[in-house]
Amino acid sequence: MRFSRTFIPTLRETPAEAEAISHILMLRGGYVRQLASGLYIYLPLGWKVLNRINKIIKEEMDAIGAQEISMPVLHPAELWQETGRWFEIKEEMFRLKDRGNRDMCLGMTHEEIITWLASKEFRSYRDLPQVWYQLQTKMRDEARPKSGVLRTREFLMKDSYSFDRDDAGLEENYKKHTEAYHRLLQRCGLKFYQVESDPGMMGGRGAHEFMATSPAGEDRIVLCAQCGYAANTEFEKGIECPKCNTTLRVERAIEIGNIFKLGTKYSVPLKAFYLDESGKEKPIVMGSYGLGPARIAAAAIEQSHDKDGIIWARSIAPFDVEIIPLNIEDRDVLNLADTLYKDLKAAGIEVLIDDRDERPGIKFKDADLIGIPWQVIVGGRSLKEGFVEIKSRKTKQIERLHISDIKTGIFRILVEKDIFNH
Repeated sequence: MRFSRTFIPTLRETPAEAEAISHILMLRGGYVRQLASGLYIYLPLGWKVLNRINKIIKEEMDAIGAQEISMPVLHPAELWQETGRWFEIKEEMFRLKDRGNRDMCLGMTHEEIITWLASKEFRSYRDLPQVWYQLQTKMRDEARPKSGVLRTREFLMKDSYSFDRDDAGLEENYKKHTEAYHRLLQRCGLKFYQVESDPGMMGGRGAHEFMATSPAGEDRIVLCAQCGYAANTEFEKGIECPKCNTTLRVERAIEIGNIFKLGTKYSVPLKAFYLDESGKEKPIVMGSYGLGPARIAAAAIEQSHDKDGIIWARSIAPFDVEIIPLNIEDRDVLNLADTLYKDLKAAGIEVLIDDRDERPGIKFKDADLIGIPWQVIVGGRSLKEGFVEIKSRKTKQIERLHISDIKTGIFRILVEKDIFNH
């Protein structure tokens, strides 16, 4: 894409309402704009980041045999009443009446809806196991929306659900999701921990959270350097490891995902049963698995930035490479930059070219702010000597490439030196 034709409204000053580093940099970098408390508009760069994260999520969900569906955001109250959560959940749930005066709500999560669907579709043990997932909007009336996209009232979530005949099947799907989460979060470049947690309003008999360490996190987790034990401090209050008695350390963290062993909490009240091999009716055993794409993006910024801006992992960056022609009035500079732009695009590389008629200093500041992993600088003394420069946003190291070897050299660097791919 061309910078001159793309909406990237960068800001020089820190907005007064910004709190967390990710909030500041997403506003300054032109990734999001705030509509109201807890409500955000994703601008072109922000939406590209979410789409790249979602692509990774879909690939890993598909890899464990999950099938993508889509469920409504608007829910009839009866299903939530049958599980009891209509009465247990208080102000966090958005409630309304339709024109027929029927009670409705906006979905905070979709356990009731997916279980209703399972109750209609599954009859026999032969129908199981199944795993379904969606990337869908959720609504939660947060008392104190804060920290930009880390705590909002409307948010995108990947939620998946497993349906099994028995506990052994649930354990297998729980393990598959655990492994998938580890793979996809590593692909997103995050440092994270899987910690034991309280199931809370979701219910069930076991749960884990995936926590990205950050000073901006609202949660505190305890970690054992000796045996690897980890837990949310809301769940584990002691200062010694319950497994090996080593003193635990405490870190702040951002919750980016959670997984729950629901068991039959939802299948029994919503009558989601199946007939086993002997013809006996049994409740379906369920699991629920959530993940927040926007929280992944924000956590990535919290963990990888400097005084100049964001430092994206290439896997989730809005672009792989930014080409910066220093003087677009110089025909040689512009032609070389444009040829390189077209060649890289044709090769499947996501490229942004800063074709604006701006001073080099402004282009460099914007490039560092928005955080694209690699900058290709065309012009100046290097070009006069027959070279272009490729700069790593993370390390700030610069490598000079001869004009005759530009494309091959860039491909080599993207493959061999992309530090986020190792």
